[in-house]
Amino acid sequence: MERNKGRKVVCAMSGGVDSSVAAALLKKEGFDVVGVFMKFWSDEDHSAKDCDYNRCCSPESERRAREVASILEIPFYVLNFKNEFKKRVVDYFLKTYKKGSTPNPCVVCNKEIKFGMLLEKAIKLQADFIATGHYARIKRKKNEVSLLRSQDRNKDQSYFLWTLSQKQLEKVLFPIGNYLRSEVEKMAEKLKLPFEGVKKSQEVCFVPKTLEEFLSKYLKNKAGEIVDRKGKTVGRHSGLWFYTLGQRKRIGLSGGPYYAIDKDFRRNRLIVSSNEKDLLREELVFTEVNWISGKEPDLPLEVKAKIRYRSQSASAVINKDQKHKVYSLRFKVAQRAVTPGQSVVFYKGEELLGGGIIL
Repeated sequence: MERNKGRKVVCAMSGGVDSSVAAALLKKEGFDVVGVFMKFWSDEDHSAKDCDYNRCCSPESERRAREVASILEIPFYVLNFKNEFKKRVVDYFLKTYKKGSTPNPCVVCNKEIKFGMLLEKAIKLQADFIATGHYARIKRKKNEVSLLRSQDRNKDQSYFLWTLSQKQLEKVLFPIGNYLRSEVEKMAEKLKLPFEGVKKSQEVCFVPKTLEEFLSKYLKNKAGEIVDRKGKTVGRHSGLWFYTLGQRKRIGLSGGPYYAIDKDFRRNRLIVSSNEKDLLREELVFTEVNWISGKEPDLPLEVKAKIRYRSQSASAVINKDQKHKVYSLRFKVAQRAVTPGQSVVFYKGEELLGGGIIL
């Protein structure tokens, strides 16, 4: 506690349980804590009575964050990142869907906003660290910082942090990474923080209602054929961006269930199958690779890989195509619905080695 005296930490406070307890733990450990609430872009006209704010930064969230800062007796500031969030996160989200892929906006938000712009602001404020309520852990060695899974495997969020660099990780703290979510909730209760009845949203924060409705508003319909694996036309679709690989609902064909198994963007065709096994893939190709250590390991490399946040880690081998500068990953057991645009991340034991974007 004494060794942290005078060390300044800018803590991102969303008004939720996790980031609030993170701020409380930092103060208890003797840091000079500054609470920061970030405002992001939202889709709705807030003059309307039935509007929906961005769920990450609604007025209610800001009120709770401010109240927590008051309880903890720490300074509290609001940063407006609306324009930057729209350009760097939302526009990327829409552009990726338009290309036929399925993006992960949380990964981009972490890279560009939370550990990008917020970190830059914190350094200008002469802070020693920034902190968030992510469930992940950091291990500091002499010349390297490692990123590890959190203690609570059910809440582990290291999947969303694969883009971070050594330079960023040197300045980052994850105060709740060594705790179970149940322990964090008990700490919030003990501190009398205002969270009774507050639920954590799992949806995309800037999508007010349904994803289909949001995409319909910003991406025009582009009707085309739905075909089976043999190329036989079995129906019509209104735009390939409205479908994700593995999707079963809202395909609109009788005699199913049918699964979206591929997209032919050149001919604007959605390819479907009634056999769920057609979704299985043993191999994927990925790019935009980031190695947390800053150095590419010797390849081929055996790892445990995840192709989406809620999927189980699966044994795989990473290789590199030197000619085309892309990486391939082959699974020992075929995986369901490998989706272009999503992140593939890889681990060695507890350690997150890095990740990339599935092509």
